[in-house]
Amino acid sequence: MLGEFTRDNRESLVLATKYSTLRRPGDPNSGGPHRKSLFASVKASLRQLNTDYIDLLYLHVWDFTTPVEEILRGMDDLVRQGKVLYVAISNAPAWQVSRMQAIADLRGWSPLVALQIEYNLIERTGERDLIPMAREMGLGVVPYSPLAGGVLTGKYSHDDLTATNVASGDGTRKSFNFTLGTLTERNLAIADVLKEVATELGHTPAQVGLAWTLRNPSVTAPIIGARIPAQLESNLGALEVDFTASQPARLDEASAIELGAPHGLLASDHIRNVTQGDLKIETRR
Repeated sequence: MLGEFTRDNRESLVLATKYSTLRRPGDPNSGGPHRKSLFASVKASLRQLNTDYIDLLYLHVWDFTTPVEEILRGMDDLVRQGKVLYVAISNAPAWQVSRMQAIADLRGWSPLVALQIEYNLIERTGERDLIPMAREMGLGVVPYSPLAGGVLTGKYSHDDLTATNVASGDGTRKSFNFTLGTLTERNLAIADVLKEVATELGHTPAQVGLAWTLRNPSVTAPIIGARIPAQLESNLGALEVDFTASQPARLDEASAIELGAPHGLLASDHIRNVTQGDLKIETRR
């Protein structure tokens, strides 16, 4: 369907796809980041998308098995062949991504240009290492699930927190979120604050939730999951959200996370005092 849609305007669009999940259940050669899986996946994507090149190819899931040199060399070969223009990565540890970026630089291979992670008001742990790493290593951040599977749209209530009110395995987004553990008291409390701010701004919670991700300068663009044109048009309204000075702070406070080690220590007053004291750096021209 996407290949048919892009038939007459391919050059005006950026097509991105992923590889590494199993294409044939039970066949280990049909999945993983290794070279055989990489080349077969790209061949299949080119056929299915009805195109002769992919703009952006992501490694979807890290497997802790395939050598990084094999992955990077395979990606670089595809770029040199013109089948892929840019390469990227998703769902991988920050230390592994930064290692890959350094190796690509030293070897003269195609660098990673983007990092796809789950990032929203409910899931902010990427702020500890992944997002700072992306900023330092030159990767654009492309968040998926920016509305936390719909939890941030305000369509769930505290009644949805009990299994008796959710039909397990019925295939709905509600049952999926419940099974995944996304429907919690904490998350609904964050959604409540988001609804309050959205009402003040005259926008929908979805628009304000998307706008919040865009406030992070490291974020290139969130991946929106619109099913119908009306949802797409509504989501694009996030570009028109104009926060007051205090509203982002309220959202940040409601969704705050522990920095964890060593970030909490490095940000503490104690460390600042023992390393800097009252010293201040002045820049003179």
